[in-house]
Amino acid sequence: MKKQKPPAKPELEALSEFRYQLRRFLHFSEEAAQAEGLTPQQYQLLLHVKGYPGRDWATVSELAERLQVRPHGALALVARCEALGLVCRESGPTDKRQVLVRLSPEGEARLLRLADLHRRELRSLQEVFQVAHISAFTAQWQ
Repeated sequence: MKKQKPPAKPELEALSEFRYQLRRFLHFSEEAAQAEGLTPQQYQLLLHVKGYPGRDWATVSELAERLQVRPHGALALVARCEALGLVCRESGPTDKRQVLVRLSPEGEARLLRLADLHRRELRSLQEVFQVAHISAFTAQWQ
C-alpha cells in the first residue's frame, strides 16, 4: 500500500478556511431561523419536506435520514411543527402506517422567506465554496 504524504500547510489552510466559512454559514442559518420564530431544526425540517427530490412531501423516515436523527426524533419534530401550523401529516395512500408530511401555507411562507435569505448569503460566499478552493486539499487523494 502506498503511503500518503501528510497534508502541506496550504492544504491545511484551505481546509481551515472552508470549515470556517461553512461554520459561519451555519451560524447565519441558525440566527435567521430564530429571527423567523423557528428553531434551526424546524427550518431544516421545512426545507427537507419542500426540497425532497421529485415531490413536495416526504415521509418521516426520509426526513429522519435527511436530518440525521432517529425516526422517533423526526416524528417528535414533525409533531411540534404540526402543532405550530407549519406542516400537515397524512397517512400513505397504500400503506396507512406510512406518515407523509407536507408543508402548510404558513410553513411554506416561512420557508420561502428563509430560503431567500440563505440564497443571498450563499451568493456572498460563492467563491469560498467553489471546488477550486478545496481542490488543493483533495488533490493528494486523487
